[in-house]
Amino acid sequence: MRSTFAASLLATFLTSLAAPALAGPGDQALDDVKILSADAMQGRAPGTPGSQLARTYILERFKGIGLAPIGEGFEQPFRFTRKDGTTITGVNLVARIKGTAPDGKALVVTAHYDHVGVKNGQVYNGADDNASGVAGLLAVAEAFRADPPKHDVLIVALDAEEGGLRGAKAFVAQPPIPLSAIGLNVNFDMLSKNAKGELYAAGASPQPALKPILEAVAKTAPVRLKLGHDTDADGKDNNWTSQSDHGAFAEKGVPWVYFGVEDHPEYHQPTDDFETIPQPFFKASVATVVLATRAFDERLEEVGR
Repeated sequence: MRSTFAASLLATFLTSLAAPALAGPGDQALDDVKILSADAMQGRAPGTPGSQLARTYILERFKGIGLAPIGEGFEQPFRFTRKDGTTITGVNLVARIKGTAPDGKALVVTAHYDHVGVKNGQVYNGADDNASGVAGLLAVAEAFRADPPKHDVLIVALDAEEGGLRGAKAFVAQPPIPLSAIGLNVNFDMLSKNAKGELYAAGASPQPALKPILEAVAKTAPVRLKLGHDTDADGKDNNWTSQSDHGAFAEKGVPWVYFGVEDHPEYHQPTDDFETIPQPFFKASVATVVLATRAFDERLEEVGR
């Protein structure tokens, strides 16, 4: 089954290459989510054949977009030990888009591609969490390849976020560029499902320099972009500062901003499937994070630290 799907996946990708040019960045986002959240990906748990399939797809997308690795290759493996004592090899995927004026800070854009795998015979496909964020990451890469950024941009698909931000912690422990050279981490985790049509940007409360940039983006964003979930005002569970991969950057003093939706009934459930995604909202959400990332590239010097 896995080999059959791998062939089908490759055929789908080749078909997209042969098709007419996309009208704009993010036009393939729905296909990205549909493929990454397919049953054959087995929930993309680290160290599994499903994770390898997801990685193969993302790498092919990197190459199709025209991304270049930073160093010898895109793959940056790391090892970690689970609570049960099992040692797992995870793999981060890192690409760089050179900026037109690269002497300043770099922008690091992240999304995790893993999910929780198979439990009690049920596949947890993780369409929103976080195939949707990876689709946003790829859309940002497409945007910056079409219209080069001012600063260097690292496009990073992180592994092993579920259960401890392992990939992000490995990245900041051995970064491909000095941490001091990272002006901002922009992290996407869960971009596709919100009944109220709301997407949140967290980070402005503890980092006030982000607020005017985000408020300017919100004025023209295709979705209702709200600021919040970055203090304990509504309880620690509603403070997202350390609840996704940006938390590893925050611990190292790197400025961060996180885009995501609030929890929904499919969160960490086997029902988090492609079919449950409200497509108009997701498309608008992807367009919003592309718009926001572009704004942060243009105004990165204002972020500071």
